[in-house]
Amino acid sequence: MKRLMLLRHAKSGDDGTVARDFDRPLNAKGRRAARAVGRYMRDRALHFDAVIASPATRVAETLHEVEAIYGADLAPQWDKRLYLATADELLDAVHRAPADAETILLVGHNPGLEQLVLRLVPRRTEGDARGEVEIKYPTASLAEMAFAVDRWDKVSDGGGDLVRFVRPRDLDPELGPDYA
Repeated sequence: MKRLMLLRHAKSGDDGTVARDFDRPLNAKGRRAARAVGRYMRDRALHFDAVIASPATRVAETLHEVEAIYGADLAPQWDKRLYLATADELLDAVHRAPADAETILLVGHNPGLEQLVLRLVPRRTEGDARGEVEIKYPTASLAEMAFAVDRWDKVSDGGGDLVRFVRPRDLDPELGPDYA
């Protein structure tokens, strides 16, 4: 059984102080959301054998905030190919994941993460967690999928079960869309 967790970077700012999208930092709400996700991961004793992440500033800062509360160094492997990657490119990264890793955390951007979940997880019932992903995959959201395979290169379309989908507003209502 392989487990794939996808974390979208937390909310970034766009105050015009950086020239490139790649360099956008987190804003205050994003830092707070990333810490909430770190607390959630710590409290549920989530473990990752490998962490693969986009090197964009907002992803690096998200991981820094998560680690501060999670209580452990996630030791990400930075992969430039994950910056604004498509679902196809993300699936390629999954297929290249370390063979001995049972659970990996992939940290990156939308719309690729959302599209990857929708591609890998079939619709089961109306109103299931996949339906929530279809509506929106907000910043700092965490999805976990399980695959009945023994190798990462066997992960395929429709082969996953969505085990969890957690949004920042699920952890703290003030992190939802109705709050500034």
